[in-house]
Amino acid sequence: MKRDFDAENFNTFAASRRSTRDFLPTPVPDEVIEEIIAAGLTSPSWSNTRPFVVAVAKGEVRDRLSAEFLSRFELVKTGQGEGIIGKIKALIRRKGLPTSNWLVLKKYHKDLLPRSQRIGKELFTQMGIDRDDKDARDGFWARNYEFFGAPVELFLFTHKSLGKFAASDAGLFMQNLMLSAHSKGLGTCAQGSVAVWEDAIRKEFEISKNHSLLCGICVGYPSKSQVNKFEANRISPSEIMLPKKS
Repeated sequence: MKRDFDAENFNTFAASRRSTRDFLPTPVPDEVIEEIIAAGLTSPSWSNTRPFVVAVAKGEVRDRLSAEFLSRFELVKTGQGEGIIGKIKALIRRKGLPTSNWLVLKKYHKDLLPRSQRIGKELFTQMGIDRDDKDARDGFWARNYEFFGAPVELFLFTHKSLGKFAASDAGLFMQNLMLSAHSKGLGTCAQGSVAVWEDAIRKEFEISKNHSLLCGICVGYPSKSQVNKFEANRISPSEIMLPKKS
């Protein structure tokens, strides 16, 4: 079916979406959460299997999970190891805490590291955080476990049997969900940082052993904080388009 569609308007809208890192406490109505999840489900999927599930944490459940994550992070800060990632690894070894995704703790490959370092430097510069200010950097990282103040945190689990194909489907779902939220004046922020403590989420929700935690997504209304004015660098298409063999 042919439909009228303004592609240029869509490109502008999609490019206007940014990660929100500070939220108002304003509740998000249940029907709005269901609407953005429904929008997420308009994405394509591997044989339409939809190999993912979503745990919606709000209210007391959201608060308990935040408190648990922050408690564990306090232990991380006192642990041994170089930087946040090293400390989390040390905590897991010392306390035996389960982790669902070791990849979160792995150092970026040299092919990808420059982009990661660039956004970190630019974000901390905008926030006025010095590279050597450990307390400020730890404090900013801890905001992940406060879900940046968002009243809703979505935890996305993928079916283990499909591996990277389930992750691909989940990514497509996330993008549609986040764009839908953006269209309703909501902010979102995808979070790999919560993926190391899957066990805490399993205590709050009935989750099949066939699923594993991929990431979290903060959902709420953006505040006017300076951090929400940050605009990450968008690379050009030429940086990912492969040249032909000569």
